[in-house]
This record gives sequence, C-alpha cells and structure tokens, in this order.
Amino acid sequence: MAKGGSNKGRGRDAASRRAGGAPGSPGKGRPKSSQPRTSKPAQPRAPKPAPVEPPMPATFTLGAIPGATPGRWIDTWNDRMPRTSLDLVPLEVADQRRALVDGEVDAALVRLPIDKDGLHVIPLYDEVPVVVTSKDSHLLAADELDAADLVGEVLVVPRDDVLGIRIPGTEEPRFAPPADTAEAIATVAAGVGFVVVPMSLARLHHRKDADYRVLHDGPTSTVALAWVAERTNPAVDAFVGIVRGRTANSSRG
Repeated sequence: MAKGGSNKGRGRDAASRRAGGAPGSPGKGRPKSSQPRTSKPAQPRAPKPAPVEPPMPATFTLGAIPGATPGRWIDTWNDRMPRTSLDLVPLEVADQRRALVDGEVDAALVRLPIDKDGLHVIPLYDEVPVVVTSKDSHLLAADELDAADLVGEVLVVPRDDVLGIRIPGTEEPRFAPPADTAEAIATVAAGVGFVVVPMSLARLHHRKDADYRVLHDGPTSTVALAWVAERTNPAVDAFVGIVRGRTANSSRG
C-alpha cells in the first residue's frame, strides 16, 4: 500500500509540472489576469498664436546705379503695393555700398563687384561690353569687335570705369582720364580713340556723333540687387519677390 501511494503522489506532481508549475505553486503557463487600464483624457493643446508680421512701410527707397533698368519691376510694384510708394534714388557705383550701409536706401541695384560683408546680394543679369567710338571711326565697319581689332588704338578709360578694362597692345591717351563715362564718350565722339563700357551705359549716354559695337571677348558687368542683411523688412522681401518673378499670390521661397 505504501509503495502504491508513493507512485500516485509522483503522478500528481508530474501533472502539476506539466500544467506549468511546482505542486501547490501558481502555474507559469497560466494567463495572467489583466485589468483594464484607465487612460487620462487627452488635454486639448492651446493653439499657437499667429506670428505678427511687421507692417509695410509707407515708402520703399530703391537705389540704382547708372544703366540699371528697374522700370518693369517698378511698374509691378506700383500695381501690387499701391499703399507703399517706391522712391528711386540714383547712385554712383563708387557710392553704392556707402548708401546701403548708411541707410540712405532700403535696397539698391548695384554693379558687381561689391564688398558683400553684411549684405545680401542677388545677381540679376550680365551686361555685355561694347566699344564706343566716333561715328566716322573705321572700327564701326565690323558688326562685332575682338580685342585684336583694337591693337594700336587709343583706349580712353574714365575715372568711373566699372569694367577695369585693360587691352594689351592699345595706347594710352596723352591727356588726363575723363572724369566720368559721359565725358569719355564725348571725347571719343570727337575722334580721339575709343572707350569700353557696358551696353546700358552706351545707350544711356547715346550721341548722334558716336556709335558702338559689341566687344565679344571683353569683360562682362553684373548687375545685382543688394541690401543690408539686418535691415530686411517686408518691403525688401516684396521687391525681392518681384525681381525673382514671383506672382502676387505665391509664397516666399
């Protein structure tokens, strides 16, 4: 009897182990009782306040160097910004950076190169150089000119030269440099040498006794829009959008 009772006990122990635990202990394989977790209701987030943009100023002052042609952008400005007048201020190239830094203009159409320290500068377009000379000059017989065509000719360089033009083989005049481009063109129109300028300046100072030809291997001149970086305002942003071709309804980008 004792032997048989011992076997029965071992049978019960084995059954308990198969159920997942030692005799009398909770079974490891049994599913744990789970109680529903209570979650706190989500708190509504307070809406972010809309950013307050500074108002448009009453006036936007745009500087422009000689030869710059902002007419189409000014027309667009007047259509889109009827409450902000645009004042156009002529600038000399030698004075373009100072006018920006001193706050005389909000932005300016400038001629590169310019010291970009503290400025935002967006190149807009390149101008081709042209040779301006007397209407009677033999140089006008060609439709275009190369530097080689100018060897032996007198190169007149005005004090406000924007190209830094130097052409090997040309001769220096025997008189002091003209004060500015207008005076230089008047000089060559009288039959003394030639001057090289961006095409817009040749058109600006057009004379009946002078004409020009493209100098296709000469230095180009880049016109850019510039403004002081820390003085960016809604009017500057609006004008940047116009020159970049953004429509009235498009976002900045």
